[in-house]
Amino acid sequence: MSDELYRDYILEHYKSPHHFGSLEEHDLEAHDVNPLCGDELKVQLAVDENGVITDIAFEGTGCAISQASASIASDEYIGMKVDDVTKLNHEWIQDLLGIEISPTRKKCAQLNLKVMRGAVTGDATWPDE
Repeated sequence: MSDELYRDYILEHYKSPHHFGSLEEHDLEAHDVNPLCGDELKVQLAVDENGVITDIAFEGTGCAISQASASIASDEYIGMKVDDVTKLNHEWIQDLLGIEISPTRKKCAQLNLKVMRGAVTGDATWPDE
């Protein structure tokens, strides 16, 4: 895809995010804020007895990159083992978004991964860069 198509893809996820909302019944939850820009994200996960994510919901406010990143990644998390979430890094997010993210926007793109780590481990650290 060209950069323009990827930008349209990001805007589509921003305007109509997948898995946006809340889960009535969930096993894990976390909330965090990007202190640099104020983007905010909460995630809720349903996990089966084998540690596999069976459902996800997120709510948040912020820029198109942070919210689209959460939407795009939410599709990928379903079916993933919670232990595998901790192995994901900034390159994974960059690949999902499909465009080069400027240094000032990297934390926006990575907020969902930070919140997911918080949900599955209790340690919401930023992904290694």
